[in-house]
Amino acid sequence: MNARQILALALSLLLTTTAFAQSSKDKKKKASSKPNIVLILVDDMGFSDIGAYGSEIATPNLDRIASNGLRFTQFYNTSRCCPTRAALQTGVYPHQAGVGFMNGNLGNPNYQGFLNKRVITIAEGLKTAGYTTLMSGKWHVGNTPEQWPGARGYDKYFALIGGTSHQFYPHPYKLREVDFFVKNGTKLEQFTTEKKPADFYLTDEFTNQALSFLDETKNEGKPFFLFTAYNAPHFPLQARTEDIAKYRGKYLKGWDVVRSERYQKLLSLGIIKPEWKLSPRDSLVPAWDQLRQTEKEAWDLKMAVFAAMVDRIDYNVGRILDKLTELGVDKNTYVIFLSDNGASHEYPFVLWKQTKEVAEYVKPLTADNPESYVSYEYNWANVSNTPFRSFKHWEHEGGVSTPFIVYAPGKVQPNTFQHTPAHVIDIQPTLLDLAGAVYPAEFKGNPLIRQEGLSLKAAFDGKPYAGHEVLYWEHQGNRAVRKGDWKIVSFFPENRWELYNVKDDRTELHNLASQHPEKLQELSALYDAWAARAGVVEWATLQKP
Repeated sequence: MNARQILALALSLLLTTTAFAQSSKDKKKKASSKPNIVLILVDDMGFSDIGAYGSEIATPNLDRIASNGLRFTQFYNTSRCCPTRAALQTGVYPHQAGVGFMNGNLGNPNYQGFLNKRVITIAEGLKTAGYTTLMSGKWHVGNTPEQWPGARGYDKYFALIGGTSHQFYPHPYKLREVDFFVKNGTKLEQFTTEKKPADFYLTDEFTNQALSFLDETKNEGKPFFLFTAYNAPHFPLQARTEDIAKYRGKYLKGWDVVRSERYQKLLSLGIIKPEWKLSPRDSLVPAWDQLRQTEKEAWDLKMAVFAAMVDRIDYNVGRILDKLTELGVDKNTYVIFLSDNGASHEYPFVLWKQTKEVAEYVKPLTADNPESYVSYEYNWANVSNTPFRSFKHWEHEGGVSTPFIVYAPGKVQPNTFQHTPAHVIDIQPTLLDLAGAVYPAEFKGNPLIRQEGLSLKAAFDGKPYAGHEVLYWEHQGNRAVRKGDWKIVSFFPENRWELYNVKDDRTELHNLASQHPEKLQELSALYDAWAARAGVVEWATLQKP
């Protein structure tokens, strides 16, 4: 090889190396230009439980992203944890995804209790657009290894597979076999049996794991999706002593006063309209002044613990925001926050048979017992859902309304509100849209059903957003349809449709069914057609667990 040939070869190698380096640089630049996404979901928190939505609870981090971001005032969930998670992940109604009830199999494909192969998760969709996908928190849409997060698109995950856990010592309760933890494909037997350090608290641990995943993947040069799903403030009521101390005595004014104060703050914030009157105290809740002083103090403690759990969530949201800043990605990240359903009226002894084994765990709440297993019941849940009626599990506004915050510096206009109704089925289409991912016709050889949700990107961008023509709900026989300003809703087993004009009466105080039978008939016909299309089965006919 002569000198000229050697020179030509060297030049060729130099050009190839330069081109490869430029290509890699371009790929990394292209990847980094895609936005990162952090989706934060909390469990059993009501519409008015954070400061940005009317609460007296200290939530400075959430209030900050709300005041510097976008708040939806009419955002809907599906009224229960498993169905909401299924709809959120897949962009379809929960029955279509296989989770028409909870995470148990009721003998019907639409009620099998885990995500089917006719849908894809957010993670599966975002991976097609080059995303690293991370998850820490409550899963609750599939109990076996082939249904865990890793099998549904998550690269790294630390997950509570079931729905409930002790906050200080997360051992699997014998009465709930699915309440165990997994990490990256491994069931964490030791995690649920080893003694925890004195400062252990599960909400903090979910954040620890999430931040660790961000550190582990920070040099990949890829955009990331982080799904952080806290199981707080779901019962059991358990909080750090120092957090509880901030709120002790603050609720001795009683639920009637707190509801009224929250209502007034919601009005002043512009989140609700004056024509939406505060719903009456729930009929199962006594007037505060009818209680003995010892009863008032006991109820004050319950709400103080609940408030402390929300306070701790906010602290951990702050930790996530700080990590984004530390990594230098805060200006290119969407942070989205919501709750999975309205506040919970549930009480553990009602959910489980009163056996000796259950009694071992369902301990009373006292000032010196932070490890109780109780809830705050109808009494305080009625406050959390201010100004609405009803609770988790039902389809009235108190069961299906959630705070929904979108924060993205330079992308989302600060201190803005979106009043057009939206729904958890919109989250997956929105995130795929933000990432430039295309929803496929099939995935891994399985044909997919079409998305029911709509992208909210236009709303995020401050552009006109028309929203859905019609929205639907069904859970355990409770049903609802919303079309424009009108909503029909019914309780099971009465199954009697009520009709409300939610433009004038979103707190559902004036049933107009007898005045507008034609509107009720129109909406009920829409429900029947949707139920048939979505695979809803009459609740009374289903095989129960």
